[in-house]
Amino acid sequence: MNRKQIVLLILAVVVGVQIVYFWLEGKPEAADAGKKELLTADVIAASYIGSESCRSCHEQEFSDWNKSDHDLAMQEATSEFVLGDFEDQVFESQGVTNKFFRKDDKYWVNTEGPDGKYADYEIKYTYGVKPLQQYIVEFPGGKLQCLRTAWDSKKNKWFDLYPDLEVHPKEWLHWTKGGLNWNTMCSDCHSTNVHKNYIPEADSFATSFSIINVSCESCHGPGKAHVDFIKSNNIKKGDPYQAEQHLHQTSNLTSVEQVDQCARCHARREQITEAFDHQGSFMDHYVPAVLRDDLYHPDGQIKEEDYEYASFTQSKMYMNGVKCANCHNPHSLELKAIGNALCGQCHDQKKFDVPAHTFHAVNTEGAKCVNCHMPGTTYMGNDFRRDHSLRVPRPDQSVVYGTPNACNKCHTDQTAQWAANAIEKWFGKERKPHFSDALTFASTRNPAAAAGLVTLLNDKKQPPIVKATALWYLGQLKNDPGTLAVFVNALSDAEPIIRYTALKELNAYPLEQTQNHVLPMLKDPVRSVRIAAADALATLPASSVPASFAAPYKKATKELEINLKERADFPGGQMEAGQYYERKGDVRKAEVAYKRSLSIDSFFNPARLNLAYLQNRQGNTKEAIALFNVVLQQEPGYAEGYYSLGLLYAETNEMELAIENLKKASQLDKANTRALYNLGLAYQRANQAEAAEAVYLKGLQRFPDSYDFGNALVILYLQNNSFEKAEQHLARLLGHYPNNPQLLQMKEYIRTNR
Repeated sequence: MNRKQIVLLILAVVVGVQIVYFWLEGKPEAADAGKKELLTADVIAASYIGSESCRSCHEQEFSDWNKSDHDLAMQEATSEFVLGDFEDQVFESQGVTNKFFRKDDKYWVNTEGPDGKYADYEIKYTYGVKPLQQYIVEFPGGKLQCLRTAWDSKKNKWFDLYPDLEVHPKEWLHWTKGGLNWNTMCSDCHSTNVHKNYIPEADSFATSFSIINVSCESCHGPGKAHVDFIKSNNIKKGDPYQAEQHLHQTSNLTSVEQVDQCARCHARREQITEAFDHQGSFMDHYVPAVLRDDLYHPDGQIKEEDYEYASFTQSKMYMNGVKCANCHNPHSLELKAIGNALCGQCHDQKKFDVPAHTFHAVNTEGAKCVNCHMPGTTYMGNDFRRDHSLRVPRPDQSVVYGTPNACNKCHTDQTAQWAANAIEKWFGKERKPHFSDALTFASTRNPAAAAGLVTLLNDKKQPPIVKATALWYLGQLKNDPGTLAVFVNALSDAEPIIRYTALKELNAYPLEQTQNHVLPMLKDPVRSVRIAAADALATLPASSVPASFAAPYKKATKELEINLKERADFPGGQMEAGQYYERKGDVRKAEVAYKRSLSIDSFFNPARLNLAYLQNRQGNTKEAIALFNVVLQQEPGYAEGYYSLGLLYAETNEMELAIENLKKASQLDKANTRALYNLGLAYQRANQAEAAEAVYLKGLQRFPDSYDFGNALVILYLQNNSFEKAEQHLARLLGHYPNNPQLLQMKEYIRTNR
């Protein structure tokens, strides 16, 4: 498992309540009323009254929730909650020794610190309960860090979350760094009413929350108004929902509404607001990831730690009104029925829970609905989670695209072709049409896949998350001028995830082609869509914005900058800020953001590359070269890095180094024609005509119709007075480009100078 595959669902902890100010400007309720109210964290917290306040009226719900995974999401490290063995236990992994012990009725660990030296650290909090429990240490600057060594609460033993990975103390994945930082990675979902409050200038946090765990109010919202209303005895007969008017996660929600409520913590997403306040929709606070093939398998099955939202929302169940609470008790989180009886709530067991359908004997593993339709993946070492896309197994796709299938999850000694043959024998040759047919093909980046993606987009029955993914893949293909019209058309879709994705893809087009389509999106009712519109218009000066859009542009830009601020503790967030400021023309802020990204994670080379390009554009070529050399020290197989470095050395006329790096780039990435072409130019500038000739001929062998290689070769021959060779290759070029003025000029030059 490599670093990009490591998934870090980590921690939860508290720093004492801080005074934090929040302007409510821009929130729907404040904007509509024309108000501008200033609240402190103390005032906000006063609306949260604790789960015990719910108990007297909701005894059963409280009992279900008590000691659940939500209740135990985070607790103080006391004997009541600590599960791990701290009786002088030693656990070693990847050369790091961890000693767990107790001292003064507290729990401690001796382990490798941020400087690579061993030290004693007090365990302040427990994080989670089953199938594993993690432990949190308090660091300076309000940072709360989770150990990479966790307690397996099923097998009762210590284990390493990623035992095959050696991590340097300076890396993002080290337990003392950002990848295992509670404030950044976990706080929003594992405690109630969290305000992260990252301070970029000091690289510190003033994080606060109202309740340590996932309490009743984490889902239902602050309870004071509800309790006050009940105590007022103003309830009228005949209105079953009036008591719920002050709550947010209630029993009368539709599937879409309930799933969106759960999605804020059960989705692979990024947060775009300073804190979740239960106002607006899911995408007013978060942006979910689409079914990208770096996160999901090409057919949409879970791959990285993707959680449930994008899986479930691609399912037929979701599209037919099924919601989380149909299968799960929302308070205990347990399933509502055992085994196939759970599916039997809706599906006829006499039809489906029989060997004629399952092709397995009753009461065997192969006869369980979930093993065929919800195969799972183990994350964090021992946490087995099931795919919620509830799909039909497609081993035929496994044969072609290498996607996993439920059959081979059990029959590991058989091939995908064996499984595909069995399905064909049982159900015939034809499979029912499914969006995965188009997505798997698109994952090959074959331009011919565009037609299938457009068909998905025109199908009203397809899940919104699937259509958004189709737009993302179309952006990857970029093969057809007509694609622009597809993105523009998607801006009028009813689903915010589709409008958002379309706007992100429009960033690849010149602003003059998109401006008139994007400007109206500044007035979109959903915050994330407005932010995407502001980002797409970043290069447009405020003075050039039409008067009718001036106010929405200002508001959306402010929302965008809040979004960037919220992600400022991520190396990727700082890089995004740098890219934004570059587009705005603010070089100083861009440089600061890129450097902050690298201070958070010195191995985050995407930011280093952006900084190198920025330095080069500013004429600081030596600084750019130094940055590229660091990239290549850390990633010696990175072809694009050698290519860019070769070009920089060519700029400084260091031709031997230019040749060395361009040659390496062309060897590592044979599809990079520009690297090979520029290698020929470098040889030519270094007066190594024979080497340049060999490179150009190799280029023409791979790409016979190439103008660049042919033109460079003709010029090389002319420079060396090899008129016969020049004339031969020029004739071939003119066969492809008969009216090219430069080629015609060279033809005349040969005629008059031979």
